[in-house]
Amino acid sequence: MFYNEDDRAQRLIDGFEFLPGQVNVSYVNNTSHIVAWHKHNLQTDYWVCIKGSFKVGLATVENGCEFEYLSDKNPRVLEITPGIYHGYKALEPGSILMYYVTRKYDIEDEIRRPVGHFGEIWDTENK
Repeated sequence: MFYNEDDRAQRLIDGFEFLPGQVNVSYVNNTSHIVAWHKHNLQTDYWVCIKGSFKVGLATVENGCEFEYLSDKNPRVLEITPGIYHGYKALEPGSILMYYVTRKYDIEDEIRRPVGHFGEIWDTENK
């Protein structure tokens, strides 16, 4: 298990080292950062919002981008299968994302694209 912090989030990585995959937790206090895009060809991700809320982008080259929302007020698990680019933006300071990934971190299985690659708009309308 180890801790990592940068300008995007504070992260606890591989919380249960004995599992075949990894349980990770990200504490995100900044609502202006967009953490996107990357995909995996082998790994499946399972995301759940523990506190706060997130706008989650899911994209493919063929279909472009769509958004899902995760919130502690409506708990659910979001499955992100191999081949789907994904990323997020916290909608509230202090939001916490817990995620299980089916494989240990493998840089060879991470394909990145820059924010804006899919023509997406990350702004969220206030209602």
